[in-house]
Amino acid sequence: MTGKTHKAGFVNIIGKPNVGKSTLMNILIGERLSIISSKAQTTRHRILGLINEKDYQIVFSDTPGMLKPKYELHKSMMSFVNLSLEDADVIVFVTDLFETDEEITEVIEKMNASGVPVLLVINKIDLSKDDKLATTTQYWTERIKADAVIPISALENFNTERIMQEILERLPVHPPYYDKEELTDRPERFFASEIIREKIFTNYKKEIPYSTEVAIDQFSEEDKIIRIRAIIFVERSSQKGIIIGEKGKALKRVGTLAREELETFFGKKVFLETHVKVEDDWRKNKNKLRKFGYDQ
Repeated sequence: MTGKTHKAGFVNIIGKPNVGKSTLMNILIGERLSIISSKAQTTRHRILGLINEKDYQIVFSDTPGMLKPKYELHKSMMSFVNLSLEDADVIVFVTDLFETDEEITEVIEKMNASGVPVLLVINKIDLSKDDKLATTTQYWTERIKADAVIPISALENFNTERIMQEILERLPVHPPYYDKEELTDRPERFFASEIIREKIFTNYKKEIPYSTEVAIDQFSEEDKIIRIRAIIFVERSSQKGIIIGEKGKALKRVGTLAREELETFFGKKVFLETHVKVEDDWRKNKNKLRKFGYDQ
């Protein structure tokens, strides 16, 4: 039984693309739950990860990078951001030494008006020169009503434990929201598709990764092996050729890298089958976006 002092709450990590939100969340949770890539816009879904301790439960969500909608997809991503401001007990706003408030002033206004405590996390301080940290801190504290300012390096895991301390101080007394045995509310298929998608992001150039979506067509777990059939959707047939590569080499490489990571993630052997299909202009089509799980 949880005592009367048990704390639980929703902590939402928000920030512009590429400031290190996913890396930070993975450090805090201690499991690789969010997709990480050096390219912007890789996290499209609002992924929940849980930290369960005897006296508290923290429910983390990693919102998509904030940006101006260019496609229907981007509009869906922004609706996730707006939703995350509404259901938060604590907001962790992540920025770095190089970002400005360009394109996100509207979200900052909503955040300041929300009445939710905000922890201002300034990442990448391992790259700081001269008084860069001081000027960055001044810049953001003039724009954000922050309860605490926490300079960190997610890459070097420096000062990240302070974020946990500040969150716990502000977490409300509440029974757990989720079963304490669960780490995340996302199904295994979701992580399989994210891992494959990450390999696409790191192995192809330019617009190719942004034009792909991965659907898990089959996921069957046996005693010693998991059989996964994944379909990689692209927008045009020319992209299909690039994904497959000469004599299928590119697709084979992605499949091998993904399979190795899937085996680590699930802790057992994985048989992975990949297919590439063309789904014309899926990013601009509401029905197709719904098919890929972007509906609210």
